[in-house]
Amino acid sequence: MMNRIERSGRGGEATLRYLDGDFQVVTPGGFVRCAVTGLEIPLDELKYWSVLRQEAYADAAASLAREGEARAG
Repeated sequence: MMNRIERSGRGGEATLRYLDGDFQVVTPGGFVRCAVTGLEIPLDELKYWSVLRQEAYADAAASLAREGEARAG
């Protein structure tokens, strides 16, 4: 999966493949964007994502908001 070099890589926006309990770097970078807020999330701080929707969230509140949108739609 991820190695230490990929985790500490800095730069632009990374592209990830979100897995159960982990993620795989497809395109190296220093951050991903929250799908709800648009905030930059440093890879070493990424804790919330959806495997089904393949998107990252800045925090639990953003994850819950997206889940609510998905259920309503």
